[in-house]
Amino acid sequence: VQLQASGGGTVQAGGSLRLSCAASGRTFSRRYMGWFRQAPGKEREFVAAISRGGGDIRYADSVKGRFTMSRDNAKNTVYLQMNSLKPEDTAVYYCASTSSDWVRRGGEYDYWGQGTLVTVSS
Repeated sequence: VQLQASGGGTVQAGGSLRLSCAASGRTFSRRYMGWFRQAPGKEREFVAAISRGGGDIRYADSVKGRFTMSRDNAKNTVYLQMNSLKPEDTAVYYCASTSSDWVRRGGEYDYWGQGTLVTVSS
């Protein structure tokens, strides 16, 4: 599985962005997909994950109610709609793929995209 994240950019606080992650490979629909982020000087953290069929979506408490993750298996793509962005959301965002159910653990993911930078100005 190869992953290509896009959609990052610079936005003012309160604004919105939508990240996309396009995947190659026939196993896309059978895998959980996740978004993680890493801010400068901080450890990578879990943001959201979505199950194979899209019926199970999990969020970090810090983004719950503001971010929405979705997937389109026909397009081999997952999305992260980010609303009400805050300066503390500034980070490089990575999409990743796993066959595990431990979706909040970065170590359970075996395929990672290259990351896309999101900068939120105050």
